[in-house]
Amino acid sequence: LKITNIFPTSSTNAWIGTFDNTNGLGGVWKTVDGGLTWNQQNANAYSTAGESWLDVVHFFNSNVGLTFGDPFAATLKFEIYKTTDGGANWTPINTVSALSGEYGYNGGVAYAGNSVWFTTNKGKLIRTTDMGLTWSKLNTPITDFGGTAAGGTVYFADNNNGVLLARATTGTGTTAVSTYKIHTTTNGGLTWSSGVAYTKPYRSLSFIPGSTTLVGVGSETVGTTTTQSSAYSTDYGVTWTLIDSGVQRTDIAFLDGSTGWAGGFATTATTDGIYKYTGPALGMPNFNATKNQISAFPNPTNGAMKISGATPINEFKVFDLLGKEVLTAKFNAVNELNIDISPLQMGTYLLKTTNVAGITESIKIVKN
Repeated sequence: LKITNIFPTSSTNAWIGTFDNTNGLGGVWKTVDGGLTWNQQNANAYSTAGESWLDVVHFFNSNVGLTFGDPFAATLKFEIYKTTDGGANWTPINTVSALSGEYGYNGGVAYAGNSVWFTTNKGKLIRTTDMGLTWSKLNTPITDFGGTAAGGTVYFADNNNGVLLARATTGTGTTAVSTYKIHTTTNGGLTWSSGVAYTKPYRSLSFIPGSTTLVGVGSETVGTTTTQSSAYSTDYGVTWTLIDSGVQRTDIAFLDGSTGWAGGFATTATTDGIYKYTGPALGMPNFNATKNQISAFPNPTNGAMKISGATPINEFKVFDLLGKEVLTAKFNAVNELNIDISPLQMGTYLLKTTNVAGITESIKIVKN
C-alpha cells in the first residue's frame, strides 16, 4: 500500500490513509504507540476494486475525523466516512455528488478550525465547515487541481481567508513551461479574486496557525545556477521576506510562529531528511531588534510590570507568538507606566510601544 497522508493528534496517536496503486483498495490505519504498530479501521470501506481510492484522512481532534475517497461509478457519490470515537466506528456520508469522471487527489486537502476543503480533478472544492455535518461544492478559478495542463493547491488561514496557488502548463516533457497565479478568498472559497501573476519560487506553502502569515520553500534556476531558499509573507504571497537560502526543503508545516518542520533529502540513512525551524517568530518584529529605548521590569513577571521609555509613551500593544493582539491601551504620554499581564497564559509575548513622536519599539516579555 502507498500512503496518501498522515494525520497525528498527539505524540502517540495518528492515522494514515492508504491505497493500492493498481486498484485503489486501501483504507485508514491508526497507531496509538507513535507508529510502532498500526491497526486498520473501517476495514469494509474502500473495497470496490478500481473505484475505491482513499484520498485523505483528516481529524479535528482525537475523536472526530473524516476519510474522503473517490466516488462510486453507480451512484456518482464520493466515498466519505465520519467517526466520533477515534475510529472505532465509522458512518458513511453519501450526500456529496460527483460529476462524470470526477475524482479526488491523494493528500489534496486544506483545513482550518472546523473546516476542511478537498480538491478534485474538475477544479472543485468539496467543503465542510462543521466537521462533516453539512457539505457544499465550490467552484474555483482553475479546471483541475492536479492535471498536466492545470493544477493548484489551496491553503487556508482560517474558515474564511485563503489562497489558491494556481499553475498553468504549456508543452510537455523538457519543453513544458509553467506559469503561476495567486488567487485569494475571504469567504471560505465561495468566490475568488481574479488572481495576480506569481513569480516567486516558493511552491510549498503553509499558514502559521492562527495567523495570516504564509511560509514558503522552493528553488529557482537562473542559467546553470539553482538557489534554494525559504521565506515568509504577511500579505498572502504578494511580497516575501527571506528566512534563509542554500538548503533544499520540500513540504512544510508550522505549529506556531517560531516552530515548524520541513521535509528534505537524506544524505545517509540517518543524516538529514527532516528540518525543524526554531528561529524568531515569523511575521513578527524581531525580538532582538530593540533600540534599548524602552525597558520592562521585572521580566519575566507573574503579572505586574513597569514599562519605561526615554521618550514619553502613549500606546502599547502585547502580541502572542501567533501575532494575535492580546492586550492594548492608549493613554496620555508618560515615561513610565504599570501594566498587568496576569490574565495571560504563561509564555513569551511581544510588547510593542508607540511614543509621542510616532516611533514604535518592541521587546520580548515573558509571563511566568
